[in-house]
Order: sequence, then C-alpha cells, then structure tokens
Amino acid sequence: MSKIKSFSVGEGDMFYIDHGSDNFSIIDCSLPNDDYEKSDNILEEIEQIDSVNGITRFISTHPDQDHIRGLKELDDKISILNFYCVKNEATKEDETTDFKHYCSLRDDEKKAFYLYKGCMRKWMNEKCNERGTSGISILWPILDNKYFKEALQETNDGESPNNISPIIKYSVENGATVMWMGDLESDFMENIVDEIELPKVNILFAPHHGRDSGKIPEKWLQQMDPDIIVIGEAPSGNLNYYNGYNTITQNSAKDITFICNSGDVDVYVENSDYTVNFLEDYNLDNISDSYYLGTLKL
Repeated sequence: MSKIKSFSVGEGDMFYIDHGSDNFSIIDCSLPNDDYEKSDNILEEIEQIDSVNGITRFISTHPDQDHIRGLKELDDKISILNFYCVKNEATKEDETTDFKHYCSLRDDEKKAFYLYKGCMRKWMNEKCNERGTSGISILWPILDNKYFKEALQETNDGESPNNISPIIKYSVENGATVMWMGDLESDFMENIVDEIELPKVNILFAPHHGRDSGKIPEKWLQQMDPDIIVIGEAPSGNLNYYNGYNTITQNSAKDITFICNSGDVDVYVENSDYTVNFLEDYNLDNISDSYYLGTLKL
C-alpha cells in the first residue's frame, strides 16, 4: 500500500508519495503564506513521514514561486539531501528567498540529481539488496529536443520556466499508475506530442493547475485514458474541466488523499460535502481529517 496526497494550498502545487516502503517523495512545495496553521500542519505531517523512511527525495518540477514557496522552511525542517530537478540556470528579476534556496540546492554537487527521459537513480528506479525502488520514472524531457532547448533557454534568460517541467510517472506494483506534468503549457505540449508516447494512467494531475492554458493534447489524453483527472486550484474561470472525463476538483475537494492498493485506489477528501458519482462505495472509515469519497477499481 502507498499513499499519495495532494495538498490544498491555494494557487500552487504540493504533493507527497509515502511509498509504503523505505522511500518517501515530495513533489513541489507551496506552503500557504496566508494560513500559518495549515503550513505548520503540512510541515509536521511531512516531518513525521520523513522520520520513519530511509530515503526522502524532493522533486521540483520548475522554479516558479507557487511551486517553491516555503522551500527553505521545508529544508530547515527535514534537511533535503536528495534534490531532483531538470538541469537549468534559471534567473529571476526579483529573487525571492525560496528561489535563492532553490538555486543553492539545484547547484549543489552532492545533493542535486538532474531529471531527463529515462534517467536512472538509486533508489528512484534502481534497486539493490539494501532497498527497493520508489516506482518513479521520468518520461520527459528529451534534452536534445529543439522545443525543450528553446524552453530551457527562455528559462535561463529569466522568462517563464513552465515548459522545463518534467513528466513524472509513478507506478504501484499490481496497482495504480499516476502522472504529474508540472506546469507544461498547451502550445508546448502540442509541439512535442509526437515525441513521446504516454502509458495508460489511472490518476492524472492536470498540468498548470488544470488551467485551460495547460490543456493536454487530445492525442495524449487518448493514450493515457485517465480514470481520474485532478484539476488543481486555479481560479475557476481559468480552468478546463475536461468534459467527458471523471474529475476531482481541488478547489472544492480541498486536500485529496489516494490510498493505492493492489487492484484499487481508495480516495479521501478534506471537504465532507464533496461527492462524485464514478467511484465504488465500500463504506470505508474516514482517515484523520479526510472523508472517504469512494474507491476506484483498476
């Protein structure tokens, strides 16, 4: 069993995967700057899980403030030793404390590991006698792709880093496949849609917080055939609701937790009034501060 949590942090992204092994992965950081109690609770929850795992990795999709807000505070709490990102030399006209901290981790020869399609790393996707893998693999970027190189140059020149975001796949043995795509934008994805083929996906976190500007190309949607698309916390007027697909909208559901078992996924949400009609109801008990929403049969 593994646990995936998507925190409700306002306009930003923050996730973790408690792999149910000796691996713990955090994807992006966006501590709410207007809710100190929520921020403290997130840090305490992550610190507790970190304390009982042998390997903790932080994966940064890209260095926009809504994906690195509170990064220094998180590092102070758990001491990030494994920092994963796409190699870049991003610059910002206005450098926040968290961006400066991102750069220090990104450029640290001992802590940084750079992501690209097919990269291998203990114990991300290489196992040994000591420890198994996390089940994470990287499907993008292809470093010599011309569109990626253009996006990387724009990032290094101080423009938006959205399109250097990696595509991250997490697979549970005999269980769910989950996908993150950072803040990839629609036009960029259309340019690279024929460069990679994506697998069947059970849970897909919509890129760019579910914004219409990050709408996934239809070809990729057909390849992935997602059972659930999670739409993030952008303003409702900017969202694409992916008509024809089963969705959970974080603006309404708040924190979302997926318990990934062999053959199914139990789904929990923070908002007790939130409902959907596409999950099986096994009348499971609620967990901590989350309410049972239903179960996805795989």
